[in-house]
Amino acid sequence: MMVTAIVHIKAEVDRIPEVAETIADLDGVSEVYSITGAHDLLAMVRVAAYEQVAEIVPGRINKIPGVLETETHLAFRTYSKHDLDAAFSIGFPESD
Repeated sequence: MMVTAIVHIKAEVDRIPEVAETIADLDGVSEVYSITGAHDLLAMVRVAAYEQVAEIVPGRINKIPGVLETETHLAFRTYSKHDLDAAFSIGFPESD
């Protein structure tokens, strides 16, 4: 079973690029997006156990200089395999 957490992140405006790159380098973080709205970044965390979410979000993301606030949402169920298929793709086009 894979646990997915969607983490909304508020960051210091002048540090958004470096904060995003630092978060993207963390084990368990599959993607980081710059977004519009009330938050600056969105990180997708995919791990094997719920306890690992606690290690990554309050344990690592919240301690990165420039991170002001996080809001974490846990996914209960996956309805589309698009993201997972893309994550495991090695980049070769499918042959017809």
